[in-house]
Amino acid sequence: MSKKEKKQVNNLADQSQYEEYKNAIPEEEIWDFRVEGLQAPHINKPFVNATMKKIAVVVILVVAISLSIYFSVRVVHNDTFKYEANDTGYELVKFSNPGELKSVTIDYCVTDVKSNYTQKLDENGNPVTNDKGEKEMITEYTFTKDETRPVTSLHEYAFNCDEKIEEITIGKDVRSIDGKSFYSCYALKAIHVDEANAWYCDVDGVLFNKDMTELICYPIDRDAYLREKYGYKEQYWPTEDWKKKDLDKYNDKYTHEYEDRVNTYVVPATVKIIGELAFNYSDLFRVYLPEGLERLETLAFFRNWHLERVDTYTGEAAEGALPAAEQIKPSLPDSLTFIGSDCFNSAIEMDYMYIPANVTEIGHHAFWGAARKEDGKLIGLYEIHAALDEAAFKSKVTVGDQWTGEYDNGLFPKKVPVIYAAKRAE
Repeated sequence: MSKKEKKQVNNLADQSQYEEYKNAIPEEEIWDFRVEGLQAPHINKPFVNATMKKIAVVVILVVAISLSIYFSVRVVHNDTFKYEANDTGYELVKFSNPGELKSVTIDYCVTDVKSNYTQKLDENGNPVTNDKGEKEMITEYTFTKDETRPVTSLHEYAFNCDEKIEEITIGKDVRSIDGKSFYSCYALKAIHVDEANAWYCDVDGVLFNKDMTELICYPIDRDAYLREKYGYKEQYWPTEDWKKKDLDKYNDKYTHEYEDRVNTYVVPATVKIIGELAFNYSDLFRVYLPEGLERLETLAFFRNWHLERVDTYTGEAAEGALPAAEQIKPSLPDSLTFIGSDCFNSAIEMDYMYIPANVTEIGHHAFWGAARKEDGKLIGLYEIHAALDEAAFKSKVTVGDQWTGEYDNGLFPKKVPVIYAAKRAE
């Protein structure tokens, strides 16, 4: 007999025994019949200590959930800063914002972060309320640090895509900062450096190496910092909607003054290198580069959608002042030798680009997405001018794939042409 046949026979036998057993139970005892050795049925009867058992189960669940939340929060707080030991101290590998943290100092390893939800106060110590009369609350953080473990470096993407941090202070022991450390920190207004730091410095919130030959990071939201500095209460964009407001403060004088103070930046004359991702996502309209600049690194002006002009100035420029008109010449410095990949990617508002004769390398997609066709009209960088003639350019300059970009991105996109042997515009 097969296993299947044996199983069927056993099932029939079990069914037969069940029917015989069931029929032997008196009808009046059908709901409380007790099999010898087993507990009597509890149909329509309370369990012993049922209420206490329910309470115990609820208490256990509450404690378990509370412990779960507590340890989850503790894990979040303890994972706010992730470090790894290196030859000089510790490297900040990853920062994960615990919620609403807006300011942080990178000096020693943080071992614990505690948060406190409290009433927001104004400069006079009075409670702040919103338009509905409700109290405004803020989260304050306190840190426990181990001063025997100095932070000496920032890993690439350490603050990647953080949308809350507004200010970062670099401590005296930090000697290595990867250029990608602050990528896509959209709320970052300023980076400050301890004056005792021997490797880095800042000028009004912009990060440089100590001798100011390299600009490392222009904070994405520095325009918000500058609005606060100069007393502007709101952001101004020169659009038709603003002009329709017909308010005195939106006249030409206001517009030019605002743009000069908030949306314009003069790179210091000492700078030789604009670092990787240095100006990523900035809201600048104009940037002045010094004659003497040698390198624009990869992604230096990545996705500067509002950038209209990148011009060169000669000589010196006073801090906080724009170069004089006679110092300015359009586009890139003659001293420039390198333009990195995706350097001006998506610079859709620019309308002129001149490649000087000293440039020897241009990375892939350097001007990708900087030209487009709107309403049948070509706008942006739909052509690029080069100082060298075509033969000299092709023999001297190493270029990456699709470095000039394309436009009219339909079925047959057109490559942006290069105008060789061009004179610089005046």
